[in-house]
Amino acid sequence: MATSLPRRFAISPAALRPARSFLPQNRGLSSLSKLIPKTQTINSAKPSPAQRLASVTQARTFTSSRKLFDAPSSKTYLASGAIASGRDLVDVNKVLVIGSGGLSIGQAGEFDYSGSQAIKALKEAGKQSILINPNIATIQTSHFLADEVYYLPVTPEYVTHVIERERPDGILLTFGGQTALNVGVQMNKMGVFDRLGVKVLGTPISTLETSEDRDLFAKALKEIDIPIAESVAVNTVEEALEAAEVVGYPVIVRSAYALGGLGSGFANNRKELHDLSAQSLSLAPQILVEKSLKGWKEVEYEVVRDAANNCITVCNMENFDPLGVHTGDSIVVAPSQTLSDEEYHMLRSAAIKIVRHLGVVGECNVQYALQPDGLDYRVIEVNARLSRSSALASKATGYPLAYTAAKIALGHTLPELPNAVTKTTTANFEPSLDYIVTKIPRWDLSKFQNVRRDIGSAMKSVGEVMAIGRTFEESIQKAIRQVDPQYLGFQGAKFDDLDDVLRNPTDRRWLAVGQAMLHEGYSVEKIHEISRIDKWFLYKLENIVEMYKKLQQVGSLFGLNSELLLSAKKMGFSDKQIAMSVGCTEDEVRARRKTFNIHPWVKRIDTLAAEFPAETNYLYTTYNATEHDVKFEDNGVVILGSGVYRIGSSVEFDWCAVSATLALREMGIKTVMVNYNPETYSTDFDTADKLYFEELSYERVKDIYELENSSGVVVSVGGQLPQNIALKLKQSGAKVLGTDPEDIDRAEDRHKFSQILDSIGVDQPAWAELTSVSEARTFADKVGYPVLVRPSYVLSGAAMSVIRSESELENKLNNASSVSPDHPVVISKFIDGAMEIDVDAVASNGSLILHAVSEHVENAGVHSGDATLILPPATLDESIMARVKEIAEKVAKAWKITGPFNMQVIKEEQADGSIALKVIECNLRASRSFPFVSKVLGTNFVDVATKALVGRAPEAVDLMKVKRDYTAIKVPQFSWTRLAGADPFLGVEMSSTGEVACFGKDVVEAYWAAIQSTMNFKVPQPGSGILIGGNTQKPEIKKIMEYLNPMGYKLFATSQKTASELEALADGAKVNVLDFPKEDKRKLRDVFEGNDIKGVFNLADKRAEDLLDVDYVMRRNAVDFNVPLFMEPKTAQLFAQCLSEKLPLAEGTPAEVRRWSEFIGGKPL
Repeated sequence: MATSLPRRFAISPAALRPARSFLPQNRGLSSLSKLIPKTQTINSAKPSPAQRLASVTQARTFTSSRKLFDAPSSKTYLASGAIASGRDLVDVNKVLVIGSGGLSIGQAGEFDYSGSQAIKALKEAGKQSILINPNIATIQTSHFLADEVYYLPVTPEYVTHVIERERPDGILLTFGGQTALNVGVQMNKMGVFDRLGVKVLGTPISTLETSEDRDLFAKALKEIDIPIAESVAVNTVEEALEAAEVVGYPVIVRSAYALGGLGSGFANNRKELHDLSAQSLSLAPQILVEKSLKGWKEVEYEVVRDAANNCITVCNMENFDPLGVHTGDSIVVAPSQTLSDEEYHMLRSAAIKIVRHLGVVGECNVQYALQPDGLDYRVIEVNARLSRSSALASKATGYPLAYTAAKIALGHTLPELPNAVTKTTTANFEPSLDYIVTKIPRWDLSKFQNVRRDIGSAMKSVGEVMAIGRTFEESIQKAIRQVDPQYLGFQGAKFDDLDDVLRNPTDRRWLAVGQAMLHEGYSVEKIHEISRIDKWFLYKLENIVEMYKKLQQVGSLFGLNSELLLSAKKMGFSDKQIAMSVGCTEDEVRARRKTFNIHPWVKRIDTLAAEFPAETNYLYTTYNATEHDVKFEDNGVVILGSGVYRIGSSVEFDWCAVSATLALREMGIKTVMVNYNPETYSTDFDTADKLYFEELSYERVKDIYELENSSGVVVSVGGQLPQNIALKLKQSGAKVLGTDPEDIDRAEDRHKFSQILDSIGVDQPAWAELTSVSEARTFADKVGYPVLVRPSYVLSGAAMSVIRSESELENKLNNASSVSPDHPVVISKFIDGAMEIDVDAVASNGSLILHAVSEHVENAGVHSGDATLILPPATLDESIMARVKEIAEKVAKAWKITGPFNMQVIKEEQADGSIALKVIECNLRASRSFPFVSKVLGTNFVDVATKALVGRAPEAVDLMKVKRDYTAIKVPQFSWTRLAGADPFLGVEMSSTGEVACFGKDVVEAYWAAIQSTMNFKVPQPGSGILIGGNTQKPEIKKIMEYLNPMGYKLFATSQKTASELEALADGAKVNVLDFPKEDKRKLRDVFEGNDIKGVFNLADKRAEDLLDVDYVMRRNAVDFNVPLFMEPKTAQLFAQCLSEKLPLAEGTPAEVRRWSEFIGGKPL
């Protein structure tokens, strides 16, 4: 149930009132029906443990909504001059901000958001900001924020070079995730900051070290009598086994200095602990073995403290899943719903005590395990930096944590900072919430073969959604739909062993709860017994189940009366969900709802629970209200954001959405942003004129469009989700800006797409749409293997595969039993060994006005999102470039494009030596490479596209004609380490989670910097071991041998045959044969360590078919032991070339250490 958090501090002493107990005002919230138990007076006798337990159990069913103090009088306070200026500000003029690098599992878009906030705060304070971050897709790496940007690896060496060159006097380490924090701690140990006179702003390094080093942390908390889980810090596997005997199984292993629980897990016995600790110690120098508290509640507090010791808790959150699931992989609600007032305040007081004792200056989060049926608790961990939870807490409360933390780092105190959201209060207050927020993670595990689906203490999700409602039921149902539009709301799915999934969580656990309640008749009691999920949540979900039953009993549209329809909408049911339950269409439910005048109300998030006036534009919709909080007079343009980050759609689309919003605002056009991703810059309260933190469904977008009387809607900058509803929006009367949705449909539908290409004389690979396996076999025999099989309408190559033989074809299509007249598959000739070219472009009324041509390093067959892109292209001559431009012009004209579009073109050498160019893909929207090409070419493609959308397109220019003296390379960021069991192999399905890009004078220099920018990459030094495997007949292997052999590496293979073949490829090569125990992880670790293997090149032809395939074992263990892996021929060869040209490193500052503005000649973006 949503309530105000049970406290608030007055800010000036005069405003203090004695604490008093009162009954909550009912703000129209369905859950605030129960009365609150009276608090004890201060001098009353202490209750016995039995009484305390009884009060806790009684209070479990609701959350207290008591206020400790009256709200401060903001006008009096602001008039008093307290905010006039800071007293003891830190004396710095130039500040280096360390970014987090490419998006990976455990460290995603939240650090673009927090880093951008920090830079914004520096800008306001008149400080110069220098940013080092190789993530080219982010907002923060734009000149409208940072004064100077370095696209370089976030490593001690490169950061030191930047400091020596720029001479900043301050550095911020807590806004770039674990990456920035680890680099800062290392550099401090190296004495760099002292030597170069750089002040660490905000939380001191000693505090960061205490919070990260498990031993120091345990000691610090013992000093103030705060209980933590009993644990032993160890440095070797043997020590871990000894520690477990002391602590007692089951145990949890945690890594120090690791992000998102990387390298952590549960072990029930010696064998499990041996394997787990071996892997964890390859990722971190020290691990912690501690007693497992699986099944306890997990609660989190976000705390802010300034250097003057003012300290507040901004938000508390509670996990839906009991302890045992990493908080990043858990469903989370804010504020907490099942804590009694006593528990709430006990943990709040402890959080403040901890943060003060550790000396945090800025923002911090404290995670607790809380005994489910008593008042015992343990501190699990403290993050003395901005984290994923901080981004969630900022968006959940409206309190700008990162911005405030940056101001505190500059020396401001909380009472002198204004609340940036309300403008009427100060930052020294604790937000109140008159709503409830639910966060659900998004996993993409189904994209990977052999991956383990269980979720535990190591994070696996790639993104998260946040939904706002006024009841838990409304909030969770919105969140479920946001995770994936295929879900209608709370629902079930089929499981082989339902109880097992309820007991042992996987990424589909909420579906198991739905299945148990909706279809299998499990009681709340039974589900609680198996899953340990708190009964409060389960009873709320049962309310949804009861509503389903009522709707199904009605059984028809006309049985829906106004009362039932409104009750369903208040519980978060969508029109489509109601339609499915009563057996009619979504449009019919919408029409009936409108005849009853049932519509969503627009409410404002003002951090103050509407307790006194605040003008914010941070909005959500709910049916649990009776009036709007805002007026609708702007007629603004609605921009649809990208929704949840997932593989294939990530921060690059947020960059596009923000760029479009800023372009419209610059033209004086009012903007309305719709998005629900808490990790993004687009959902910041001051990016658009109005922000709706809402679903990107047809129903909700149409509601907002109608309420706002919008002048248009932009569907081309948020990736695939907005595209999917574009046609329906148009058909329902909305004005879609740019390319006509009918034309978008003609590009998405493979049939229409191919016919148009044929009609304009643009070549494409042979293809057919087939409805049976026998037709597919006939087609494949005609064009020859390999062939590519894919469904229509896909993002990021989902469900596509390359088939190389008839047996494989039958296997694939028989498994995909959905090949039928209703579900045809498209099958096309797959061209082996061809180059792929990416074209990003903008057109206006069918005429091309801007385009960029990038070439892939990898051959066609690797998804463009996983490919290494070079811009300007390194090998394409002028005639090819002219032909590519001509294709772009023809496509723009044929589809009457206005706005952004992207094409993939194959360059194939024919038998007669001529070059064929064939179009394989065309998306009539911005693509993931738009930020890359914009920043490399110095022209914002989305800015130009947005002008075209509103009829203000500039003159056409040909950027590819400009000669440039630099090259930029974009490299994918993978998260294989996190995906236990997955085969690290590239194909037509996208598997990267992010990207990085660097500049250089040529391909080698740019790639050398870019590959080192990927997470935890360590360059193998001459003298160390390199393991080589896969198909030794590939031409690239010969080149790799020629580069590596003279450098003094010890070369290894896993069989005598492979070793002999490799030795034959390079003069005087010596390749040693390893004993390679494929089934024993422990012995494999010894093999890697004993032979000092620091790099693996494995060029297999295809993905492994079983887990004992030697190439699979080689690839998988390389990533498990954090050893660089190259499994694609062209990039493997390029990296070997880099090693041969770059090592040993030359003295002095490397040539690639230059500002972005120096490379591109100014700051045009």
